[in-house]
Amino acid sequence: MTTGVSICSNALLMLGAQSINSFSDAADLDRAKLCANLYPVVRNKMLRSHPWNCAVKRLVLAPDATAPAFGYAQQFQLPTDCLRVLEVLEGGCNIDYKVEGRTIQANTSVLQLRYIFRNEDENTWDEALVELMTLAMAARLAYAITQSAALEQSRMQELQQALRVAKAVDGQEEPPETFGDFPLLQARMGEGW
Repeated sequence: MTTGVSICSNALLMLGAQSINSFSDAADLDRAKLCANLYPVVRNKMLRSHPWNCAVKRLVLAPDATAPAFGYAQQFQLPTDCLRVLEVLEGGCNIDYKVEGRTIQANTSVLQLRYIFRNEDENTWDEALVELMTLAMAARLAYAITQSAALEQSRMQELQQALRVAKAVDGQEEPPETFGDFPLLQARMGEGW
């Protein structure tokens, strides 16, 4: 079973250090605290960096009772687990909106939201994302554990290479984007398109 602790333990092992059994491991409280402090920040940054299929959610939001002072007719509270807004829709079509603080401003009475959520259940992650998180933690922990700037730089380069590959593979699971069935497009291109 994959957990934040197992990811951090594997990262520590990659650096030649002892693994941890929990984020409050009494056997080595320093390494455990270091992992506990860094892990949530690195996880959220990694999840936010790409629309990983295992971290995308859809919700329909109702407007807040208080409308914005100006600019848009309605204000919608972002979900507490929202790390990044991907799409804002009404009736399945993209609409004009603005993210301000933890709200979305829009001119609609019902808002469809597609977003990256803070997926804290590592067991639901794709294997490539687990590997990336392990590499990311190894890169973040490298200097603190080994005092080697060269090793830290090497781990960062390894992470960047693996990130490019994982994003490409994850993106291939999505169908290609099309122009859709738009009357204007059909009129301009003809029925054969």
